[in-house]
Amino acid sequence: MLYNKTSMVKIVIGENEAGQRVDRFLRKYLGSAPLSAIYRIIRKDLKVNGRRVREDAQLQTGDELTLYMTEEQLGTFRKPARRKAAPRRQFQVIYEDDQVLIVSKPKGLLVHGDAREKSNTLANQVCGYLQERGEYDPSAEKTFTPAPANRIDRNTSGLVMFGKTAPALRELTKQIRERDRIRKFYLAVVCGEVSEEMVLTDRLQKDSQNNRVTAVSGEEGMASETRIRPVKTGRRFSLVEAELITGRTHQIRVHLAKAGHPLLGDPKYGDPAANETGRKHQVTSQLLHAWRLQFEELDQPLQKLSGRTVEAPLPRQFEMAEREWFNG
Repeated sequence: MLYNKTSMVKIVIGENEAGQRVDRFLRKYLGSAPLSAIYRIIRKDLKVNGRRVREDAQLQTGDELTLYMTEEQLGTFRKPARRKAAPRRQFQVIYEDDQVLIVSKPKGLLVHGDAREKSNTLANQVCGYLQERGEYDPSAEKTFTPAPANRIDRNTSGLVMFGKTAPALRELTKQIRERDRIRKFYLAVVCGEVSEEMVLTDRLQKDSQNNRVTAVSGEEGMASETRIRPVKTGRRFSLVEAELITGRTHQIRVHLAKAGHPLLGDPKYGDPAANETGRKHQVTSQLLHAWRLQFEELDQPLQKLSGRTVEAPLPRQFEMAEREWFNG
């Protein structure tokens, strides 16, 4: 497509768009454009601050993009932003400021959509919540959508952190990746007596096709570390706290199963006889709860979280387990 060079569309980059490569920004902004059209536009029909740029140029707040096309031509490449009806809210707000939202997710709810469920997800529920409060307007955003910085399995309950702005989301993701200023603690009900602390470092290998993870030896797989501390010990089951040092898929579940203490109710890695006992008490999935987040000193835009500890209330099934199994 050849564009009329006398027609142009100007876009000013805000803080929610800054920090992206030019090509990645355009792939989101021109969501209906094929990839070949994106790179043709960069070569022939785009200037940033009056200059041609490469596709890997980093955008900064205040940059002015000029697209040499008409509004009508632009419309053929833009996905219309529609205000969708928010799914029924199932999460509990635990902490909130102008940059960050931390919620407690119930078990059974996906953080992101998958092939079977795309609408009723925690991410969509949070976006609906922020729209209702006037803190997020999809029609006013060029590319940004509030999103989770961490994720937990569908049948794991507990804390999920959302960035309300792109800078907050980037910083949360960075701190989680660097592992030194945000500590993540889980509670789990496991089989057997756990009376001593453990540091579990089995390397993990993921089978994406079957969504299953295996502990492997040697140099295969991904390095991982989970620190286990007993909280309450019963005759058949124990309540433990697990601190995630790394964040691999199914890490706590696989590490504890390899250590001989599989999670009660875990259909993939659990003990069938113990799971049958759990079913008599309506335990149908792993008893794993993302319980506590502990924040060290943080810089802007996360400074309000510095020194805070955030905890999610225990689900009913954990209270049942404590009543039934940890009183004697």
